Amino acid sequence: MNRIRRISTELMSTYKGKFDTDFEHNKKILNEVAVVRSKGLKNEIAGYITSYLRRELEEKEAKEEIVAQDETVDDTEEIEEQILN
Repeated sequence: MNRIRRISTELMSTYKGKFDTDFEHNKKILNEVAVVRSKGLKNEIAGYITSYLRRELEEKEAKEEIVAQDETVDDTEEIEEQILN
């Protein structure tokens, strides 16, 4: 797993905008940017990149959701203060 992670991280940092959350797309991009002779290794690398980017996207969406909830709570508190005053 260490080898897969290292290779994937290297490829993602070198070719930042090319990979996305679609496994098939990542396999095609991997064919363009690297020479991977083993089909299994190529699939593992593409799978790792896909899962990594999906996880990042989910974390980003969760953070945005928390911020939106905090803003809603702040707005509600302001309205309550205005009503009380």
